[in-house]
Amino acid sequence: MKEMRKRQRAGGLREVRLVVPDTRIADIRHRLALQVARLSPADEQDALDWIERATEFDKTR
Repeated sequence: MKEMRKRQRAGGLREVRLVVPDTRIADIRHRLALQVARLSPADEQDALDWIERATEFDKTR
């Protein structure tokens, strides 16, 4: 593990850890479903449009 991390640092990489909800648990799935149901379709479309524009911007660089 130490050698792997050394190689990653040498290559300009760093380890990032994420902690996310465990969707195997029914209560968490239920709470996430409630949150998703409250999302605004218009706001979600705005976010998707922005992501698409940002992706196109990256391709031109």
